Amino acid sequence: MRSWIWTLILFAAAVALALVLREHGGNVLIVAQPWRIELSLSLAVVLALVAFLALHWLLRALNWLSTSPGRLRAWRGRRAQKRDVELLERGWINVLEGRYVQAEKDLSNLLTRTRSADRKVLAGLSAARALHLLGETARRDQVLKLAQEGAGQDSRLRQAVDTVTAEMYLDQNRAEEALVLLEPLQDASSRFLHGTRLLLRAHRQLGHADRVYQLTRLLLRRGAIDETQARQFIRESTVQRLSKVEESGWSAVWGDLSADERLDSDVALAGAQVQIRLGHPAESARILEAALGRRMDDRLLRLYAHCDATQAGQRLGHAELWLKSNPDHPGLLAALGQLCLAAQLWGQGEHYLERSLALRADTHIHALLGNLHDALGHPEQALRNWRLACQAADDEMPVIARLLPAADTRGDPRFEETTAAADPAPDEQPLATSYAASGVYVQDETGLDAMPISAPPPRAPAAAAVPEPLSAEDEYFDTAPIPGVDMSQTSDGSARK
Repeated sequence: MRSWIWTLILFAAAVALALVLREHGGNVLIVAQPWRIELSLSLAVVLALVAFLALHWLLRALNWLSTSPGRLRAWRGRRAQKRDVELLERGWINVLEGRYVQAEKDLSNLLTRTRSADRKVLAGLSAARALHLLGETARRDQVLKLAQEGAGQDSRLRQAVDTVTAEMYLDQNRAEEALVLLEPLQDASSRFLHGTRLLLRAHRQLGHADRVYQLTRLLLRRGAIDETQARQFIRESTVQRLSKVEESGWSAVWGDLSADERLDSDVALAGAQVQIRLGHPAESARILEAALGRRMDDRLLRLYAHCDATQAGQRLGHAELWLKSNPDHPGLLAALGQLCLAAQLWGQGEHYLERSLALRADTHIHALLGNLHDALGHPEQALRNWRLACQAADDEMPVIARLLPAADTRGDPRFEETTAAADPAPDEQPLATSYAASGVYVQDETGLDAMPISAPPPRAPAAAAVPEPLSAEDEYFDTAPIPGVDMSQTSDGSARK
């Protein structure tokens, strides 16, 4: 449509020019000695237009010829840029898809061929990332060095190189080297949030609790970290800070926490332990009571029940209030039992401990019952509960199916004199078998007397013999032979006859 409009405009202009020239029939005389040129006005106008157009196109042609080298260089640059962009795109796609070998080839090719500083740094960092994921750290460091050289004095490119390098160092747990690169990037306004996150990661690896706490708070205010993860970091760093805090620094650490953070089980446990260490059991109880009012935790309950008789009564009242809303909590029942033991309320303590034991059997409850029966003068029941506590401490302990028989020492002349001196009276019935000098005995859970696992059959006493003088070594060690063991196969079998 536009072409038709322009065609009509040209035709209209031609018709108008023809009409104008028709009404003007004058002549144009050009005198240039020795020539004299006379033209009609219409022809002179047409020739002038043609000359103008010819001169215009001639000048444009000369300008095109003069700028040909620059245009050729620009064309080559555009072609090189297109090739670099294609290599960079293909390399990054391979990195994202996990084809690191092909990605490294494309990016290394781009690194050696490109003349652009930006693309050289990008290619170097991308190739270093691919080599890092391949585990080739030596080549990765070489490529990072090339990228750093390509960055030159450009602060923006140097920051990019330092950030990527620090992130790779953190993947290798080289936190100290990463800190050297990241610390200069941390500005006062903290606009470099990714660098701040990497800095937080480095301080976590090094165990710098104070810096972890500060950086987590900063990222949480900026909304640059997941809230759940931030709460976990604050919890961990606070526990570490509290473990080292002294009396003078308690207010600064504890006062900086929010009310919700103080009720966290881990934080409350650490805070209560600090107060106990500093000699403030009442403040420790207050911290534990606030946390336990929110959630019953066995660790807090066990620490809360660990007190002397002067505090047991008050704590017992708080625990009984919690029992109304948690009647079947085994940890709370065990804590009540322990508090009753501290207050010497033996019957009530046994009641709570038996209720807790019916819900959950563990080492702590059995040990408390053992202490209770021991205080009441019931050694059999105390021993039984302590044994059960040991068994509950390691339910995965393998059961020994077979035991070595005890050593038979009745043929040893050193023991015959002792046996003859301790002969039983005629009215006493001797045992069918004598106890071994060293044996293994077991006692069942009902508290019966110990019985030997195995005893050798009776044998006639050996003829009396005069014992030889014994050395100090023979006086100490049991020289009786072990049944079923070939002593000739031992390391000193050649010395035994």
